[in-house]
Amino acid sequence: MKHFFYIFFISLSFFNNAQEVAVLKYDGGGDWYANPTAIPNLVAFCNQNIKTTIAKNPQSVAVNSDDIFNYPLLFMTGHGNVLFSDDDANNLRNYLISGGFLHISDNYGLDKYIRRELKKVFPLLTFKEVPTNHPIYNQTFAFSNGMPKIHEHDKNAAQGFGLFYEGRLVVFYDYETDLSDGWEDEIIHNNPKEVREKALKMGANIVEYAFKN
Repeated sequence: MKHFFYIFFISLSFFNNAQEVAVLKYDGGGDWYANPTAIPNLVAFCNQNIKTTIAKNPQSVAVNSDDIFNYPLLFMTGHGNVLFSDDDANNLRNYLISGGFLHISDNYGLDKYIRRELKKVFPLLTFKEVPTNHPIYNQTFAFSNGMPKIHEHDKNAAQGFGLFYEGRLVVFYDYETDLSDGWEDEIIHNNPKEVREKALKMGANIVEYAFKN
């Protein structure tokens, strides 16, 4: 019964904060604060193009904080080490199974750490490549070939991986693409307009999917 009321309370929290995004802070030394212009630019794009009403200056929240339950969507990135304590892992798991959604954007260097740490969150779950017909690729914008390639580092194909809990996609992980770099101010990476637009559209799809599901 206690667990039921906890889930009910969290569900109300998500409902009352239906359109908010936060950046996830984590320990381990990795640069969770990377790409500082990315989320504000994505928010502006979403508010203009998919009619969201997200706050223009997203907050940062620690993975072990109750504050994560105020946000239906958490964004996580970085280049280096990630370390979740037991409390971190339990808090994040409760958040995700209660209706929350985590988008991880690999900044080339995050992969081996985030795969290891998410095993603390969901020991029995393994990343699966999200099929191209999944709704996350087919929201306001259609990506018939799946995850778009934004930055080229090693000529590997861009991929979108997911963790599915009881059939629901709760974690979406963009890999070998640097998707969030494509959201940053143009001057930072000098990406062509069409590349930035492609990145922002895919980002908007992730936001739209997270808010609906």
